[in-house]
Amino acid sequence: QVQLVESGGGLVQAGGSLRLSCAASGRSFSTYRMGWFRQAPGKEREFVAAITWSRGTTSYADSVKGRFTISRDGAKTAVYLGMNSLKPEDTAVYYCAIQTRPRGLNEADYWGQGTQVTVSS
Repeated sequence: QVQLVESGGGLVQAGGSLRLSCAASGRSFSTYRMGWFRQAPGKEREFVAAITWSRGTTSYADSVKGRFTISRDGAKTAVYLGMNSLKPEDTAVYYCAIQTRPRGLNEADYWGQGTQVTVSS
């Protein structure tokens, strides 16, 4: 069992920046990859970014590549999402996710509650 807590969401003007944080906790678990998904109103959750714990290999959705940066803190089992040059279409609830074993990028074992990001034009 893993608990994930996100923070850092808020309201920002187009072109601005935000940094999201997520910390994982539990009695005993392994971490293969942590990352972020987002869900806009009326849409399904979509993959945003992920990072492996072993080598720090990153993956990004095409829509955010070059603007968002994912990073990790292995000692804390925490992941961060730096978001620059934000666009109104980035508006969504952002969810932290963890994989406890190797599996596909679109899969997660545990989810956080989500944090709202709103980008105004």
